[in-house]
Amino acid sequence: MGTDAAQGRARLELALDNRLPELLAEVRDLLADGMPEYAAFLEHNPHGMREAAELFIHRLLDMAEHGRSASRDDSLEGAQTIQIVFEQIGRRQWQAGQDLTRLLTAYQLGARTAWRHVSDTALALGVRPGVLAALAEAVFDFVNQLSSASARGYVLEQSEDASARERNREELAELLLSDRSSMNAIREAAARANWPIPATGAVVLVDANTDVARRVLAHVDAGSLPVRHEQLSGTIVPDPGLPGRRDQLRRALRGANAVVGHTVALEHLPRSVAIAQIAVRLKQQGILTDEPVFADEHLDTIIVYRDERLMGFLRDQLLAPLDDLPTGARARLIETLTAWLRHMGDRTAIAEELHIHPQTVRYRVAQLRERYGDQLDSPRSRARLFLALVWPFR
Repeated sequence: MGTDAAQGRARLELALDNRLPELLAEVRDLLADGMPEYAAFLEHNPHGMREAAELFIHRLLDMAEHGRSASRDDSLEGAQTIQIVFEQIGRRQWQAGQDLTRLLTAYQLGARTAWRHVSDTALALGVRPGVLAALAEAVFDFVNQLSSASARGYVLEQSEDASARERNREELAELLLSDRSSMNAIREAAARANWPIPATGAVVLVDANTDVARRVLAHVDAGSLPVRHEQLSGTIVPDPGLPGRRDQLRRALRGANAVVGHTVALEHLPRSVAIAQIAVRLKQQGILTDEPVFADEHLDTIIVYRDERLMGFLRDQLLAPLDDLPTGARARLIETLTAWLRHMGDRTAIAEELHIHPQTVRYRVAQLRERYGDQLDSPRSRARLFLALVWPFR
């Protein structure tokens, strides 16, 4: 830079510095009507705004002289400082719950005011037209950079806030499903997650590996909490017993292969999820076929199949009298015994179900009586046989 150019820049920078109080006051007054919160910010942060404005002028003259990518170390340091300041402004805008558009509108208003002061000052000093044009471009380019910095800060804060909220919600769900958590701990976690504590809740479990289930879970209930439980995903739904909620859940979960645990007080959710897991297993085995399954509609079946191994032992024990028969004959007698229990000995109904003659039914029942004896007349024995043979086919 030549001596004359350096002197011209110094005069312009000094003149703009002297004009800063007037510029900031005008911007403040313009904001006072439609955006009073920004006017108040300028009013209550005079030192910080004066420092930012000085950086603005220094950076503006650098950009006018060297272009947008001014490379001097002190210029870069000043630009980075301004970028950080305005990114923080964007973050605070999100934290305050303010719309980003209002902030960017304020920047544009400030840019127009700044250009009027810059151009008036430059013209008064007799700067060349080329320099004036460069200054105009630099003003609006610089404000665009500031707008981008604030928008970036706004989006980053929004994303980080959403991530933190999601983590808090997941931690709350883990507490609710832990049988070692106190209600005090749950209340504190609910406050962090901004989750109004309901009177009751229910756990919804789905297969985490299906896209349909993931999409459905995202829209089940705005107040639900995400669940990551062993190999299953789901959500905790607040107050599912309210009028109309069951029909709403039925519609929302259709096609997701879901199980809805029974409604309980929050402190009993660990017990609810254990029952829901049994219902998931029974649904996978084809024993429960509703879409979705509501656990409280199948508590009897869930109780019976709570321990699958015990059911297997019971079935093996009760069918032991038929173990010495050939496979085909054994299967036919088991089929007949099951139908006999289901129809309470009605030979006509048994024959219709099995598509055989009533005389064949009479013959097979006689074979069963030979092997089971008085057990077929004992209410307790019939109940155990019913449990072992008929229940899976309900």
